[in-house]
Amino acid sequence: MSEQINDPRLTGLDGFRVEIDTAAQRGDIILDRPPYNIIAMPQRDQLRRAFEALDEHDGVRVIVLRAIGEHFSSGGYIKGFMEASPEHVSKLAWNIAAPARAAKPVIAANRGYCFGVGFELSLACDFRLVSETLQYALPEQKLGQIPGSGGSARLQKIVGITRTKDIVMRSRRISARQALDWGLATDLVPDGELEVATDALVRELVGFSPLAQRTAKKLLNDTEDASLATAIELEGHCYSRLRSSEDFNEGVAAFHEKRAPRFTGQ
Repeated sequence: MSEQINDPRLTGLDGFRVEIDTAAQRGDIILDRPPYNIIAMPQRDQLRRAFEALDEHDGVRVIVLRAIGEHFSSGGYIKGFMEASPEHVSKLAWNIAAPARAAKPVIAANRGYCFGVGFELSLACDFRLVSETLQYALPEQKLGQIPGSGGSARLQKIVGITRTKDIVMRSRRISARQALDWGLATDLVPDGELEVATDALVRELVGFSPLAQRTAKKLLNDTEDASLATAIELEGHCYSRLRSSEDFNEGVAAFHEKRAPRFTGQ
């Protein structure tokens, strides 16, 4: 059941809403501008603030990004680019990177069209669950532009330069099966099971130590461009720090006592 939201960052939202279910320990950011959930320019600032608010909420362990209707998002409001100042446009990538900066796990549930900024926002999430109707695309070349919110950069890290050129320079659409095969999607499910799969992943993630999850996410993000030696060194420091945590002691005790652990994030 969604709880009342008092945070001013989560009121007066344009084109989306936020629901918090403390019983399930989840917070949902729900795109809701039918039929294609176009993302307006001011909405990007609001989305950033919503991610930040949920990341700070004590009752939220996992953040879910999803949408109402048959399509996740067909992309941004094109006229908004012409109306926005250069300074505002320069902040687009920072806003869209909010899911990656969040300490908590972020799940994107994608179906139908997931184009432009919708795709870029999903790429910044930790997990991408896709339905069989999903189509990913960065269509900016058709407008005489390139992706401007981190899309081509994040895509290249995941699928490599050859496939990224194919997607970006040809404005090519990627099917759900291709997304799974290329490592863009975490899992592919029938369209009618996307919500069930999302719920199941939330429950799974909530069962782990929040401290260990925060540490793992930050370590993986911070070492994405690091050398192997540096990544191993940082991993060792994080491992050592977690060994002195209450959650690790609880996990070991629960393992030996053959019971479910009761993690507190300490």
